[in-house]
Amino acid sequence: MDSTPIVRALREASHRPHVAFYTPGHKRGAGSPLRSWWGDDVLAADLPELPELDNLFSPTGPIQAAQQLAAATFGAADTWFLTNGSTAGVIAAILATCDPGDRVILPRNVHQSVVSGLILSGALPVFVPPVYSPQWGIAMGVSPEAIAAALTATPDAKAILVVSPTYYGTCSDLQAIARIAHDHGVPLLVDEAHGPHFVAHPDLPMTALEAGADVAVQSTHKTLSALTQSAMVHRQGNYISANRLSQSLQLVQSTSPNYLLLASLDAARQQLAMEGNALLSEVLALGRMAREPLETLSRLQVLTPAVAAPFALDLTRLTVNVSGLGLTGFAADEWLHARGVTAELPEARSLTFVLSLGNCAADVERLVEAFTQLVDETSGDKAVPIQGELPLPLLGCSPREAFFAEGETVTASRAIGRISKATISPYPPGIPALLPGEVISAEITSQLKAIAANGGVITGCDASLDSLLVVK
Repeated sequence: MDSTPIVRALREASHRPHVAFYTPGHKRGAGSPLRSWWGDDVLAADLPELPELDNLFSPTGPIQAAQQLAAATFGAADTWFLTNGSTAGVIAAILATCDPGDRVILPRNVHQSVVSGLILSGALPVFVPPVYSPQWGIAMGVSPEAIAAALTATPDAKAILVVSPTYYGTCSDLQAIARIAHDHGVPLLVDEAHGPHFVAHPDLPMTALEAGADVAVQSTHKTLSALTQSAMVHRQGNYISANRLSQSLQLVQSTSPNYLLLASLDAARQQLAMEGNALLSEVLALGRMAREPLETLSRLQVLTPAVAAPFALDLTRLTVNVSGLGLTGFAADEWLHARGVTAELPEARSLTFVLSLGNCAADVERLVEAFTQLVDETSGDKAVPIQGELPLPLLGCSPREAFFAEGETVTASRAIGRISKATISPYPPGIPALLPGEVISAEITSQLKAIAANGGVITGCDASLDSLLVVK
């Protein structure tokens, strides 16, 4: 488990003396304007699929060996490395289970990559409302009862897709959901982008594969040490064909994979296998170090396991409700960022911070100090409205039909009752408020404008939300 096949092969290839008559055009860094900044070692390792470096889509050498090691580490039957992020894995999982017109059950708090999967596959979404906390303004997760009810109402569903953990670290009861899915002969797909570290420590929530999921997609770069855009997809059981999943990945992955990303996946897997328990123990200790003093500060609320119940909570995530300070999460984020403390996710009422193996005690001390100063400098006399749950829109046509339909841009008032052609999302976290094919309502546009007015960023339309793209 301590070997790194891709790292070893890439290091040897980058040091081999030879003349390069192949891509990329910078020729191992010789022609790169970034050479003085990045250095020769990094650029020399930016290589294509040379014979000794294997082929991502038909691996027989170091990539195959590294993926097999990853499968053993994460408890999968098969693992594929992704250089197009978890987005590629989520899309491929849908393509591997759904034909055009098939129905897939999923919660409304899915990432916009799922929308891409629906458009490309032609699958029809059957949305399940997640359990929502108005006080926090966040979706906690989806209940097994809601999934069971959706399956009863949609017995022809071909797959269930669940987001667990959420951005905030809340985890649905995947064991119960997996049992329900399999009792109906349906595979369970889990967008586990924020949970690749779970496998390394018993004090973290159960992994999707341990819970019985058939496919788990993980962003290895989010909480482990891989480079940005590096991810993995894991498969087990007999519900999903390994061959079809592999073919689906070829549709959405680059034919020129970045070997720096592949090597970082290899190295991150080895680090997790050899040092993961000790490293995650330190990260959990940092979480306690941050959580305990913040819980004592007046007018702040910290998301705790008791608050998140019945959903499990990843304690390497720290979500702080700042509405008691009379501030939105966006305003608090701007204040903190100006003082050198930057959150992962600002929202209307809260901020979420990611603690991982690259953090140290000094980081946490600075975080607590900054929050202490923020509390001292605010009066809390301005009320922050309770965040209403975005309503579940009606589906006027399939996302695929809307995407390929002719469109027109109309004013927001004229868009009411029309079918959206765009994916419109407050970002981050990238959870769509409107999908292609959904009917635009006055309530949705009003809430989107409120989010924008409070400092949120809305993607998929103009910043003012004065006009929207609809199906003609």
